[in-house]
Amino acid sequence: MGRLSTHVLDTVRGKPAENVAIELDVLRPDGSWRRLKQVMTNADGRTDQPLLTGDELSTGTYLLTFHMGAYFKAAGVAIADPPFLDVVPLRFSVADENAHYHVPLLATPWSYSTYRGS
Repeated sequence: MGRLSTHVLDTVRGKPAENVAIELDVLRPDGSWRRLKQVMTNADGRTDQPLLTGDELSTGTYLLTFHMGAYFKAAGVAIADPPFLDVVPLRFSVADENAHYHVPLLATPWSYSTYRGS
């Protein structure tokens, strides 16, 4: 059974990023986006449940949007005004709906990276 999960690491403070707003959208055949979920990260920087599981996950293109500017501001981290990185979009595709796609975000106010985890 396939699933999609994520987590967010605050690499400035060296800890999971709690209370990050995340949106998940899927690309429709007509080129428009459809919102699937809006969630917040927990104390471990993860969502309480996988973002998608089983039949919810299908092949296609997805967009995870992480609201990092608001997170860093609330955490008291010094950031520019306006923030250099405010909203971080990660666009990725699912080729195997039976696989586990883990898409983490490692972030600072000035940079981010991601990878396909397991």
